[in-house]
Amino acid sequence: MAAATPYATAYANTAVLVPRLPTTKLTTRCSALPCLPPRFSSTSFLASTKHSAESRRSSLSQIRLRASSSEETSTIDPNELFTDLKEKWDAIENKSTVLLYGGGAIVAVWLSSILVGAINSVPLLPKILELVGLGYTGWFVYRYLLFKSSRKELATDIEVLKKKIAGTE
Repeated sequence: MAAATPYATAYANTAVLVPRLPTTKLTTRCSALPCLPPRFSSTSFLASTKHSAESRRSSLSQIRLRASSSEETSTIDPNELFTDLKEKWDAIENKSTVLLYGGGAIVAVWLSSILVGAINSVPLLPKILELVGLGYTGWFVYRYLLFKSSRKELATDIEVLKKKIAGTE
């Protein structure tokens, strides 16, 4: 009988250690994404799409009115455009230089896109460059756009640069 008593207590201890199944439903989230907002009822969705469709129609009609009024004032004839381009091309003396510069520009754009893609693939560098851009934008706004006298200074600097590029200065 003494042997049965330790067996009974061991059995009772194991019975206590068995976890109980929860009575409420547990939801486990495997994702760190936030929960979606509740869905709208179908009537409010239909009303919002109807309202957006009406506003789109009115904006399209305004665009058509503006386009028709601009067509009345200036019409571009494709034949006239081609003849003007042909005259300008014929007026160029050194066509090989123009083609070389054009090809160089295309190659430069291609190489710059490769460079931007390589910089973008470095993990922390794009965020640092965004911060540098935001800082420079803030400085530019403070330096040139915030006060009236500095806006005038910027306008004169731009005019001087235009004259240098055009070769009139």
